[in-house]
Amino acid sequence: MLSQKDQKKIGSKLSNIYKSSLSKKDLYHLKDEIIHIINIFNKKNKKKKKDISEKTSLIISYGDSVYSSQKGSIKVFHSFFKKNLKSYFDSIHFLPFYPSSSDSGFAVKDHYKIENRLGNWSDIKKISKSNNIMADMVINHSSARGLWFKNFLKNKRPGKDYFLTVNSKFNISKVVRPRDHKLLKKINIFKKTDYLWRTFSPDQIDLNFKNPSVLLRFVKIMIHLINNGVTIFRLDAIAYLWKESATSCINLKQTHEIIKLLRIITNFINIKTIIITETNLPEKENLSYFGNNDEANWIYNFSLPPLLIHGFLFENSTYLNKWSKNLPTTKYGNSYLNFIASHDGIGIRPTEGIFNKKILSKFIKRLKKNGSKFSFRKIQNKSKKIYEANITVINALKKSDYDQKGVFFLERYISAHAIMMSFEGIPAIYFNSLFGTSNDEAKFVITGNNRDVNRYKWNLDNISKKLINKKSKQSIIFNKLVNLLAIRRKQKAFHPNALRYNVNFGSKIFAFKRISIDKKQTIICITNLSSKIQKPKLNKNYIQWKNIIGPKIKIEKNIILLRPYETIWLSNK
Repeated sequence: MLSQKDQKKIGSKLSNIYKSSLSKKDLYHLKDEIIHIINIFNKKNKKKKKDISEKTSLIISYGDSVYSSQKGSIKVFHSFFKKNLKSYFDSIHFLPFYPSSSDSGFAVKDHYKIENRLGNWSDIKKISKSNNIMADMVINHSSARGLWFKNFLKNKRPGKDYFLTVNSKFNISKVVRPRDHKLLKKINIFKKTDYLWRTFSPDQIDLNFKNPSVLLRFVKIMIHLINNGVTIFRLDAIAYLWKESATSCINLKQTHEIIKLLRIITNFINIKTIIITETNLPEKENLSYFGNNDEANWIYNFSLPPLLIHGFLFENSTYLNKWSKNLPTTKYGNSYLNFIASHDGIGIRPTEGIFNKKILSKFIKRLKKNGSKFSFRKIQNKSKKIYEANITVINALKKSDYDQKGVFFLERYISAHAIMMSFEGIPAIYFNSLFGTSNDEAKFVITGNNRDVNRYKWNLDNISKKLINKKSKQSIIFNKLVNLLAIRRKQKAFHPNALRYNVNFGSKIFAFKRISIDKKQTIICITNLSSKIQKPKLNKNYIQWKNIIGPKIKIEKNIILLRPYETIWLSNK
């Protein structure tokens, strides 16, 4: 049973969210419902502890990223995982596996079910016995073809009053958009005219969190997911959750308070869980979702992918160094989730305030030459601005102005991942990145969806044959990446909360120092971002240190030779 003090914490957050719209009586009843849900759950569950460490690493995958003729792609994935990946990853992010009507799973029709062709909840529970499972709570919106919306149109439960409608007086002039379609759709319902809010697509209708029943529903969904083996919750598109007239309708106070409430709830249940916020935004806004160590446990390191790719394409660490130097150290137990690729694309918004117009223009031009498509967002419902680059990482790094034939594409690719793995935080690798999967142009031709270039699905027999063939591109890349992961897992200095300090070797090199929490191990991570040999001068204290991911480093007069795009991890032990 929750103590009076704990109950008061829940009540206080609910008051912060709904004090202007709910009576004290309604707030009391809402608090009681949430407390009842927690107490019932706690009676059935014993506390599990899942602490993060240098062994924590995450793979991002659709339930059918690898498939066969066998029914149930999640089972196919699990079989592939046990054979090829279990030694390198302890956590799996399954992208939405629910019944969905569009957007590769993100137009959820029912959070309580798993898409039939993928499998069932027992498949997830089985995998969760030996791995942490991360699942999406698609919390901002729901499918226009799901039960909730059908019931909304009929004024029936569940779904009644679940969706956000506004009238013509609602001022949207300051709304920040992530897409370029028409935001509002006129709807005649219950003898009045209103407008449906659609942040992400016409098929994804925004939920109305001003209705506390919606919040309560997602608390129940969270408990349902926990009961089925999920312990890491990705709050999809969370920044757009709360809307107020004449505001940006992004990052509003109530949104932050809802995340804090969910954090409090998860702290009180008898299984240790993690909340991660998906906020593809400028750096300062993204960092705000840590709150005062009382909001997200993890946040995505959204600025890392574009800055890292830019550094390699233009052989310049200036922006990486400046950003890295100013990036706050995380509190113990909190963490950045580092990644280069995802199911979406390379975010451009996180470069705002870092790249000027000239630098950004050159970056976009180079990505376009490498085969990128681009998704746009509307600015004040008028002009358009690039939101993300839709391209695989292997394609993004394929060629540069300094390497126009792509001679060093493999070196760039591996070193980019080496930086990501060694940087402060937890490494997350997209399934397709493990094999250097190129743009899926064939799928794009069929769907016309820019993001589909990065959502290739592997036939099990096909990828298995590629991995057996030691000379195949897929096998070479896979073995290089998992070897790095295997080494990483043994280094105390790569604990997600181990200290990180910039090391300056000039604009052609990106380097930083990691120091283990117990201060016993230090690793200097040094990467040559250029197509030319670089000769950084080491502090004499580091001369006897060893490179733990490659051949012994030749040092003459404190100077080391770094080959084009080479990464070394110099360790004192």
